[in-house]
Amino acid sequence: MPTNGRFFGTSLIVLLLLSPLSILAQAQNSDPAFEQVKRLGRGVNIIGYDPIWKDFEQGRFKEKHFKLIKEGGFQHVRINLHAFRHMEGPDNKLPASWFKTLDWAVDNALKNDLMAILDLHNFTDMAKDPAGLKQKFLSFWQQVAPHYQKAPGSVVFEILNEPNGQLTPELWNQYLAEALAIIRETNPARAVIIGPGFWNSINHLDELKLPETDRNLIVTVHYYLPMEFTHQGAPWSRESAKLSGIAWGTDAEKQRVRDDFARVQKWAETNRRPILLGEFGAYDKGEMQYRALYTAHVARVAESFGWAWSYWQFDSDFILYNIDEDHWTEPIRQALAP
Repeated sequence: MPTNGRFFGTSLIVLLLLSPLSILAQAQNSDPAFEQVKRLGRGVNIIGYDPIWKDFEQGRFKEKHFKLIKEGGFQHVRINLHAFRHMEGPDNKLPASWFKTLDWAVDNALKNDLMAILDLHNFTDMAKDPAGLKQKFLSFWQQVAPHYQKAPGSVVFEILNEPNGQLTPELWNQYLAEALAIIRETNPARAVIIGPGFWNSINHLDELKLPETDRNLIVTVHYYLPMEFTHQGAPWSRESAKLSGIAWGTDAEKQRVRDDFARVQKWAETNRRPILLGEFGAYDKGEMQYRALYTAHVARVAESFGWAWSYWQFDSDFILYNIDEDHWTEPIRQALAP
């Protein structure tokens, strides 16, 4: 059929708009989880190992720290919940005092315009005895999900940190589906974070099975590679505990981060899932100049792909803020939020 230049130009525009990349972009823009990742932006893990959970008055983390985090250039906090030790009796009931502390944390995060991720952090327990703790795991969400069903969308659930050990990728797919079904009974539209097995490894994304029709899901991965650098001197790491003086920052080392994250991004685009880098950082025993360089590079590469991220962590170790001396670990803060 004869065409004139005007018709041809219009047709070309239509074809471009309908290209696979364009279709993918439109799909991503229409999925609510992608918008949530944009809102999450930069964040930090908080209060997982704080005595606040045993005695609120003994808590190291105070109300003022939420404001400091916001002013420091962050958009969310990932609240690490070691809840199993607080669950009581045959029905695994979470006590009112525990919810009071968590409500305090959530309320203060929201008051300071910070999104709040509620992260079930009993990964070590689940790795050792997933079958024996399955009911406790599900009971957690049977209580927490309805408790926050009227909370704003800036409260996000994370089903379980770093499934590993006996909680194999195959078993994890079963457990996450059951937990997600419980959450969706009371929170049908809330963003929920789920990561792959083997400690949320970037190398096990292909084994993660998610319900295709649920588009309110954010996929999380953790990144501490190379471990000999990021965990040098860490007493809990058998392979790295005695290491010291290891530098980081060659062109090849920087390229490895870009290559690793590009593989994650390829998976994300294929599966139309947004990404949260839920943990990263380098342990305090490394030299600060290399730790800061590594932290900045990982954060910037993650941002270049449009991911949100949560630095590990505010207090305890890998510290971003020195609570004892009441000041930022400034090279790390500047690396994260320049």
